[in-house]
This record gives sequence, structure tokens and C-alpha cells, in this order.
Amino acid sequence: MLCTTRIAYGLRLAKLCYDPEMARVGMHDAKTNLSRLVERAEAGEDVVIQRNGKPVVRLVPVVEEPRSLASVRGAWRGRVHMADDFDELPEDIAEAFGAR
Repeated sequence: MLCTTRIAYGLRLAKLCYDPEMARVGMHDAKTNLSRLVERAEAGEDVVIQRNGKPVVRLVPVVEEPRSLASVRGAWRGRVHMADDFDELPEDIAEAFGAR
């Protein structure tokens, strides 16, 4: 039973490493056709670049998550401290701005 489990695991692992449907191109072809390969990867196709017949690099699109204010909320927590008298305007500064 343990042997068949290891074989099944090995087959699943091999499938992850080798997919016959992915585009495999040599290094020279990749340099020549990089723009086209990037377009194919952006379209969702798996593109693998090989060196001497061995897979070296996989092109995948960068998926950027939309940045919002919520994504940075709390980023400065613990780094910035407000003085206790922050809301109090000193007299000399108030006079310089004509506030008094």
C-alpha cells in the first residue's frame, strides 16, 4: 500500500513539473520572440524557456492587486507618535501667522 501511494505521489509530482500543453521554447527562440512569448503568457498560456533541452524559466504574468487606502492602513502604527500638546498652537507661532 505504501509503495502505491509513493508511486501515485510521484506521478502527481511529475505532472506538476511537465505539462505537455505548455509552450516550450529554446533560449535563442525566446530572445528572438520575447514580445510574442510575453503576450502568450499574459493571455494565460504557460510558457517555459529551455536551455539545452532542460526547462530553466517559466514566464508568468504579474497580477497586481488594486491598491487602496485599506491596504496601507496601519502601516505606520507604532512608528509615529503625537506629542500630548499637538493641538495647542504656541503663542509665537500664532502671532507669526496672524491668528491672534
